[in-house]
Amino acid sequence: MKRKSRTIKISLGAMLTTLSIVLPQVFHLTGIPQVGAVFLPMHIPVLIAGFALGPVYGAVIGAIAPIASYFITGMPSAARLPFMLIELIFYGLSSGIFYHKLKLKDKKFGTIISLVLSMLTGRVAYAAALIIAGYIFGIEAGGIMAAVTATVTGVYGIVLQVITIPPVIYTIKKGGLLK
Repeated sequence: MKRKSRTIKISLGAMLTTLSIVLPQVFHLTGIPQVGAVFLPMHIPVLIAGFALGPVYGAVIGAIAPIASYFITGMPSAARLPFMLIELIFYGLSSGIFYHKLKLKDKKFGTIISLVLSMLTGRVAYAAALIIAGYIFGIEAGGIMAAVTATVTGVYGIVLQVITIPPVIYTIKKGGLLK
C-alpha cells in the first residue's frame, strides 16, 4: 500500500511540475504584457503540490519549477529566478505545513485559510530575499518596494488562486488522492 501511495505522489508531483512549466506558456499565448507577473500561473501548481502532496513535495516542486522553466523556456528571467525560486519553495512548503501539519485540512475553511497564509508566507519570503540581496549582497533588487509592486501587480493572480485552488483541492480530496 505504501508503494502505491508513493507512486501516486510521484506521478502527481511530475504532473504538477509539468503544469507549472506549461501553464505560464499558455498564459503567454494571450499576448498580454507581463502576463506572468499579473496572473502568477506558476504559483498555482506549486501551491496545489503542497496541499496535495505535503510540505516536502511542495517545496521540491517549488524549487524545480522555476529552474526547469528557465532552462526550457527562458522564463523567469535570470535576474528574477533566485527570488522566484525562494518564493515558490516557501509556497509549496507552507501550503503543505499549514494544510497537513497544522491540520487546517480538518477545519471548515481550512483550505482557504491555508492558502491565504501560504500566499502571505511566500510573499514575505520573496520580500526578505529582495532585502537580503540588496543589503547583504549589494545586489540592486528593489527591496521591499519591489515586493509591494509585485504583490499589487499580481492581484489578479491572487484572486485567480483563491478562486481556482480550493475547488481543485476539493476535487482531489473527493477523488481519493488526498486524505
